[in-house]
Amino acid sequence: MSMPYKPLKTPVLIINFKTYKESTGKNALKLALLAEKASKKTGKQVMIAVQPTDLRMVAGKVSIPVLAQHADPEPQGAHTGSVSPEALKDAGAKGTLLNHSEKKLSDNVLSEAIRRCKELGLVTVCCATNNTKAAKVASYHPHMVAVEPPELIGGNVSVSQASPEVVEKSVKSVLRVSRIPVLCGAGIHTTKDVQDSVRLGAKGVLVASGVVKAKNPYKEMIAMLEGLV
Repeated sequence: MSMPYKPLKTPVLIINFKTYKESTGKNALKLALLAEKASKKTGKQVMIAVQPTDLRMVAGKVSIPVLAQHADPEPQGAHTGSVSPEALKDAGAKGTLLNHSEKKLSDNVLSEAIRRCKELGLVTVCCATNNTKAAKVASYHPHMVAVEPPELIGGNVSVSQASPEVVEKSVKSVLRVSRIPVLCGAGIHTTKDVQDSVRLGAKGVLVASGVVKAKNPYKEMIAMLEGLV
């Protein structure tokens, strides 16, 4: 039976921990606690996406929503190597990222993963590389769509500066399909980057290295959260 879904507050800052050494193991917990602190200080929504090996530890120590970085659609059973939505939920995940450009899924797998996660009440944040892909992803009805041009990921120029039309077109394309919040990411580092993203129609941002690998991650979190209005 499908569980009721309670929409999370937007605008939102989602921090993808990826597999950086700065966000693995004990470092993951340190970063998660800083994210919780930043959320409480600003009163704004922060979510973090951690590796499955860190999920139970982190989720048990913070009050902000913790996402898995991926979920497989396979049911519980004989599926060695798969990460089931049931296992993620049991470990404390409130949801999952899906279809990141570093973990691409086929259309069939993605749509089934979204369906399975939603049945369990898990939030689904699905990534897309452009407005056309964003509309396609939106047709599977995740809870959020995050647009990230892969060529800008990890760079020093934000998508809101380099390709503002991608954000605008993606927001319009998704809204034609469903009233799903659109986030944007890739190269976002500053308050202005976030402000520009919101001005272009995004309901939040998805970031990674701009926070995780920063000299002062907490300072960067606060700067980005100041741009969310």
